[in-house]
Parts: sequence; C-alpha cells; structure tokens
Amino acid sequence: MNASRFIFLIGILSIELIQISIASVVSAGDFNRDFFVTWSPSHVNTSADGRARSLKLDPESGSAFASNDMFLFGQFDMQIKLIPGNSAGAVVAFYLSSNQPNRDELDFEFLGNADGQQQPYILQTNVYVDGFDDREERIKLWFDPTKDFHTYTILWNIHQIVFMVDWVPIRTFRNHADKGVAFPRWQPMALQASIWDGSSWATGGGKDKIDWSRGPFIASFQNHKIDACIWKGSAGFCTAESPTNWWNQDLSNSLTWAQRRLFRWIRKYHVIYDYCQVRPRFKNNLPKECSLPKY
Repeated sequence: MNASRFIFLIGILSIELIQISIASVVSAGDFNRDFFVTWSPSHVNTSADGRARSLKLDPESGSAFASNDMFLFGQFDMQIKLIPGNSAGAVVAFYLSSNQPNRDELDFEFLGNADGQQQPYILQTNVYVDGFDDREERIKLWFDPTKDFHTYTILWNIHQIVFMVDWVPIRTFRNHADKGVAFPRWQPMALQASIWDGSSWATGGGKDKIDWSRGPFIASFQNHKIDACIWKGSAGFCTAESPTNWWNQDLSNSLTWAQRRLFRWIRKYHVIYDYCQVRPRFKNNLPKECSLPKY
C-alpha cells in the first residue's frame, strides 16, 4: 500500500469515527480525576493541570495507575510515548482488566528492545476470557513509538473487540459466543497502565535483560479519552443498543470498508506472531475462533 493510499484511507476513517462518536464522553483527559495510583506513588509524575502522566521503572520499583470506575463496553483511547534508547526487558502495558481470579482482560503490551535492533518495539496484544488467555499476537509497528505520542485504542462492544493504533485496526476479536467461543461480556473492567520488569521473557525470549545503568525508564501518557458505560451493578443498561451506547449500534458491529483495507495491510506486512498460526502449541487443535470470520 503506497503512502498516498494509506493517507486517503486514514482520512476516510477519521470521518467515520467523527460520525459515530457523538455520545457523551465519560472523560476527556484529567488523570487526577479519572485514575488513582495503584503502585509506587513516588514513581508516578502528573502534570500540574492533570493532562499528562509518566510512569517510572528503576531497580527499586515499577509503577501503575487504574481508573476510578469500572466499565462494561465502550471505547478507550490513550496517547503514549514509549521509553527511548535501550529498553530491553521493560514492559509498558495499557489494558482493561476485571482484576478477578477468573479475569477478563484486553492488553496492549509494549516489549522493549535491545540496542542495535531495527524496530524499536514489538507490540503484543492479548485477550483473556474467564481467566484463560493463550491468545497472543505480536506486530512490528510502522513508526518509532519513542519519538512522539501515538494513540492506542481499545473498542469493546457486544459485537467485537478492536485494537487500534492511530485509528488503524491491528487486531479484532469477534463475539462468536453463539458458536461456542468465550467472549468478555459479563465482567466490568478497569482501565489501567503500568511499567514493570519483564526481563524473564519480554525481549529476545528473556535473553536480553534490563540494563539498569540505562535507567530510569520512563513512559509518558496524555490525552486519554474514555467513552464507555460505567458499571452500576447491572449489565442491562450497558448491553442496550441505545443512542448513548453508540459502540453497541450497528455502525460499530464490524470493521468499515476503510478499516478492512488497513487491517489486511497490517496482517500482511506487520504481524510477526499469531497464535492461530501455531498448531503445535495447541496440538493441532486450534481455538474455534481461528477458523471464524474476523469481521
């Protein structure tokens, strides 16, 4: 796909997103109001106006924050700038989780790189349903995520889950519950972010450890937007296809034609690991969703 075609599709996609995002917004960017620190307050720095926040990792500790509210369906955007330089072993995560033993969870995990690697980061996504995961996918990003902020989005509705990077859909997970595929639809989840030491696995399969002399390692966050159904104890309101719950309406039940073009481009040129392509891992009995439509 050439550059002009890519830009054209992104333009069409932006128009489509503006048309469907007319609902009231739960939040539009105040970290102090929307989140609380869950790990190591001394390693969390928030701007005076509450619009930006950074997380630090050093030999003493990592750090994390989580939303004050729990949500059942919606769209969640966060602009993130990742750790520059040698970040081997460090993991930055942006995700939704129900925080239960049988948790549902939707993950963006950014796996740090060692010096000399061409691509600065591998982005891993994962989907947990009722405590079970084994659904990892990995892509190489088409830009350097350490140079500037980029928008990472999770759209989660009654029809599908879509992971997006700068509005480009990189992964989908459709609701095929009617065909026996588990789908996260009952457990409310909190929006969370963290930075931590993943030296045992994150870079080079655990061969490249954190070099603490390069630290501290800092990831930056800004301009978050939460447009979602706040959990009030009953799933009924959040699963309704009402004007407020725009994400559940027909317009969001699948990828648009522009999104499908971009999605196919990602799958062809940027996916480097897909659990659905690893038959030995599942003893040649791939999960049901692997043979079902992705949109």
